[in-house]
Amino acid sequence: MKNIDQNDPSLVIARQALLDPYGIDERHLEKALAEVFGHRVDYSDLYFQFTRSESWGLEEGIVKSGHFAIDQGVGVRAVVGERTAFAYSDAISEAALLSAARTTRTIARRGAGRVKVAERLMPGARRELYARDNPIAALSAGEKVALLERVEALARASDPRVTQVLAGIAGEYDIILVARSDGLIAADVRPLVRLSVTVIAEQGGRREQGSSGGGGRFDFTRIDDAMLRRHVDEAVHGALVNLEARPAPAGTMSVVLGPGWPGVLLHEAIGHGLEGDFNRKGSSTFSGRIGERVAAPGVTVVDDGTIAERRGSLNIDDEGNPSQVNVLIEDGVLRGYLQDTLNARLMKTASTGNGRRESFAHLPMPRMTNTYMLAGERDPQEIIGSVERGLYAVNFGGGQVDITNGKFVFSASEAYWVEGGQIQYPVKGATIIGNGPDALTRVTMIGNDLRLDAGVGVCGKDGQSVPVGVGQPTLRIEGLTVGGTA
Repeated sequence: MKNIDQNDPSLVIARQALLDPYGIDERHLEKALAEVFGHRVDYSDLYFQFTRSESWGLEEGIVKSGHFAIDQGVGVRAVVGERTAFAYSDAISEAALLSAARTTRTIARRGAGRVKVAERLMPGARRELYARDNPIAALSAGEKVALLERVEALARASDPRVTQVLAGIAGEYDIILVARSDGLIAADVRPLVRLSVTVIAEQGGRREQGSSGGGGRFDFTRIDDAMLRRHVDEAVHGALVNLEARPAPAGTMSVVLGPGWPGVLLHEAIGHGLEGDFNRKGSSTFSGRIGERVAAPGVTVVDDGTIAERRGSLNIDDEGNPSQVNVLIEDGVLRGYLQDTLNARLMKTASTGNGRRESFAHLPMPRMTNTYMLAGERDPQEIIGSVERGLYAVNFGGGQVDITNGKFVFSASEAYWVEGGQIQYPVKGATIIGNGPDALTRVTMIGNDLRLDAGVGVCGKDGQSVPVGVGQPTLRIEGLTVGGTA
């Protein structure tokens, strides 16, 4: 293809998967963009995607579910001010491309605009955070079944109280190509795999469950025996702890959050409120507060899409911009928002590499990648030992947040009652209730044990789901409301 950088392997793979089989080359992309600019628009882009996905599920020692899918298509977007026109097709062809391009012109006024489409498409920046190989092809079907059977065997051998094991693996091979009206053309080849383990244990007529899992942007061969054992042990541990759990106390108290996955509270209660679209529209509690203190001293929150092989990482976002390390809150002071191209332009700032979409059939919007709080200096045991009466939440299940006011509700899937600086016993049914911005100001101790989650995060927003990462060190927060069962 004319002007496609042969030294960029991602562009070459994307061309071979998305353009060559359908007789499309760079001239057709330029023609489609020019078609959009036959009317007055500010910006336009084309987004091609090919995705192969596969999942296997085991229950009662038998593989009972399997899913295999191939999806592909192209989306065309045109932007005028705050308005966006969008059309997509699951057929890739010159005719479909031009038809979608003509459809997007309906929002624009007739006549040539002042903004012109670039005369030539040129490659953008490259980054290599993960391999480009198809992760699904790394193991045969028989090897994938054997992997799930190994999970079953490990879990049942670990404790006689284990009565049921559910195991699953999922993989995805995603190829995307973006061509923009400003002349940029970029591509990414994205692997993604995930392991999930759920264990049900029974004792004295009581049944409880525990779950674990992990993954990232690599292939199935990385799910080795050590990884299987780690997640099986965590799932079994969770189930057995819950068998011994007592009803959770209720009231306003000190809460210690463990490292890693509890960062999902930070993601939901804080992260969404820092996305550019909510702040441009003034619907976030953080709107217009850049430079203000919004958290306790020592609290630094970043969104980092550049960590190698992490679930939330991207070489480029879904608008072709390189992912970045974005400092959102620095030592308690709000420093910035997460931006896609549209909201950055309207807010007169730069994209932060956070324009993400679920697929070619969806519009991009500002989304998180890997969002976490940086470590402090306190020893985690010192933090727990400082609590006279309170809750230690090690793991979370579901939760929800209202970004307009920051109020959140999260259920703890593994938690302990702390008294006199000592962990006393596990508790069940603890619900943590609070306000995200307010909770940030109540952080009194930050551990030195920053940990990222194991690679299972999925973020939903406006009906779209994308893979993300979360993380944090051990934290002590004062005055949170715990809804319990006692």
